[in-house]
Formats: sequence, structure tokens, C-alpha cells
Amino acid sequence: MSNITIYHNPACGTSRNTLEMIRNSGIEPTVILYLETPPAREELVKLIEDMGISVRALLRKNVDPYEQLGLAEDVFSDDRLIDFMLQYPILINRPIVVTPLGTRLCRPSEVVLAILPDEQRGAFAKEDGEQVVDSQGKPMTKS
Repeated sequence: MSNITIYHNPACGTSRNTLEMIRNSGIEPTVILYLETPPAREELVKLIEDMGISVRALLRKNVDPYEQLGLAEDVFSDDRLIDFMLQYPILINRPIVVTPLGTRLCRPSEVVLAILPDEQRGAFAKEDGEQVVDSQGKPMTKS
């Protein structure tokens, strides 16, 4: 069993890139397709706490339920926002990665590099061609 978990949406490029960077470190993570198997309330609350972000920071804004529910208005309690995320998992931003070194919302996908216990095994480029890891497995710095 892997000690790394990714809450993944295979339809999302950022999520796919993050998953492949985990694999590029030689680890096959536990993949949770959170749209099919959403986290329980306690698990979602713990993920938010472990990431050190606000509940609102985890909300996806560019999906239909966000607009339909009027979530842009800052009138809902954290508990109510969590209720909405549990009812409509598409509202949970992704990918979320849990490792022994921390829990992060990996947007952009290279955020995952800071919490992977093992270095990258080789070069890695995102689906759009952006090189994020060099041939020695070292993260590339942005110029």
C-alpha cells in the first residue's frame, strides 16, 4: 500500500500532471477518484486543516453548482460550504495530495514536488510541454 494518496480527476490536466509527477518519483499512489468516491465530512475537514487553507479556498469556482448556488456571495458558513462540497463533489478543487511530508492542493501541479519523499527519476514535462523537472530529476526554476 502506498503512503501517498491523490484525490484525482482524470479529466483534469493539472490532476493528470500531478499524478505523473508522483509516478516519476517511483511511487504508485493510492488514487481516489473523488467525483465517484467523495471524502466523508470528517476526512474533508481534516484535509482542509492539514493543507492549512480556508474552506472557501478549496472551492472550485468555474463549475455550474458554484454559480447556481450563489457561492460567490460570502454568506455561507464553512459548515455549509462543506455541505455543498459533499453534495456536489465537483466543487472540491483538485488535485489534493497527501504524503508523509504534507498535504497540498497541487495547483499548479509542480507544488507536489515539495511534498514527495523521493526525488524525480528523470525529466518531466507537463502535458502542455512545460518542462518542470530536468534530466537529473531536479525541479526547474522559473526565469
